[in-house]
Parts: sequence; C-alpha cells; structure tokens
Amino acid sequence: MVRRFPAPVSAGLLLAALLPLAACGGGSKDRPKADLAASKVTTIGVNAYLWRAALDTISFMPLVQTDSNGGVIVTDWYANPNSPNERMKLTVSILDQDLRADALRVAASRQVSQNGQWLDAPVKAATVQKLEEVILTKARDLRRTSIGG
Repeated sequence: MVRRFPAPVSAGLLLAALLPLAACGGGSKDRPKADLAASKVTTIGVNAYLWRAALDTISFMPLVQTDSNGGVIVTDWYANPNSPNERMKLTVSILDQDLRADALRVAASRQVSQNGQWLDAPVKAATVQKLEEVILTKARDLRRTSIGG
C-alpha cells in the first residue's frame, strides 16, 4: 500500500530533502556554487530560495495548491482572529530560477463581511509590496546562510 501525503506536506518534504543540495556541486565562475545548485540543479522548476521563503512566509494560511514546477502557491481564505470580518486570499507566483525581485509576483484578494455576506474589497498596494519584500528578504537570508554555511 502506498501512503500519500497532502500536497503541502509533500512539497515541504521535497524542499527539506532538496535544500541540502544547495551545498553540492557545479557552478559557473560568476556564481557561488550553492546558488547555482539551488536554482538550476534541483528538481523544482523555480528558485528554491524564493519557493522556501514564500512557503515560510504564508505558512499561517491554509494552502489550496502548491506547484513547485510551475512556481505557484495558492492559499484559501484566511481571516485573522483579531479581524474576523475581513479575510484574505493569496496567489504567489515564482517566475524564474534566479533569485531576483522580478521573479516574484504576489496577488491578493480581500473580502469584508457585511450583513452576513462576504463582499470583495480593495487590497492596498502597500500590502502586496510588503509581502513581496518579506519573501525576498527571507529568500536572500536563506541563500546567504547556505553559501556562508
């Protein structure tokens, strides 16, 4: 009998197994070996640092979909216990194998509860920008840690 894990657990196990590969071989002259390993050699289709950082950053939200080959993470609606009349849903897209700011895109949806119904509400641009900054900072920290070792 084959035991199957839920997709988020499988993705987490896969990443836990792959991150040590960052210390493994083959690089070019202008890139540290660990950076090349994490972005090019792993079996996921996107930058491993961005992927791990994105999962860590939104780990408090329920995940609906994770696709490490396509670089997409989709959350379910999440309501902060301190603001139960407001909820958010995120889609994080990692667009490249390189650790660059333009390789990350976050889209957010927000709803507010009025008279027992959830109604779409605008998301402040600063919210998405801040989330992208947090993910990028974590990814850079992960890269520094793996290279510095």
